[in-house]
Amino acid sequence: MTPAIHPLIAARWSPRGLDPAAEVSDAQLLTLFEAARWAASSGNLQPARYLVGRRGSRTFERIFGVLKPRNQRWTGAAAALVLGVAVTADESGREIPYARYDLGQATAQLALQAVAEGLVVHQMAGFFPDSARTEFALPRYHEPTVAVAIGRLGSPDGLPEDLREREARPRVRRPLAQTVFTGEYGTPTFPSD
Repeated sequence: MTPAIHPLIAARWSPRGLDPAAEVSDAQLLTLFEAARWAASSGNLQPARYLVGRRGSRTFERIFGVLKPRNQRWTGAAAALVLGVAVTADESGREIPYARYDLGQATAQLALQAVAEGLVVHQMAGFFPDSARTEFALPRYHEPTVAVAIGRLGSPDGLPEDLREREARPRVRRPLAQTVFTGEYGTPTFPSD
């Protein structure tokens, strides 16, 4: 028997079929980034930074421009695009070792808050970090790490055929027996989940 997880977690997924007419309000964006701001952070260094642009804005177009072509096929319908940046060292050059991890936690909280707001989020590694760094003149030690599309769920009908097929696939995850171990690595904690 699979235990029940919180509905926000169960409802979170990464669709590509977004509603091209949907908008995200100032209040919603504020709430999403407030959720990200309150994520746990190693040493409370809070190394997560974000660039955000709504559809139709110059910032949206600039973020869209650094996405890989496979993601440009569908992200034009997003209500907003975000570039997540990890501050990997302080001004003196001292490394912030968990910066990318902390950015990941902040972005995960943003994604869950989006579900609570009736929105969807799709996080992407498919962008050109060097292009993003140049496009936004990122300071030293600021590493573009993730791109994020925010919107409302729409129909997958307008997607290219390969992406429509992916949207229709059931969500699956590796069993806990292959993920969580006790004693020796590889010895399942939950052998029959």
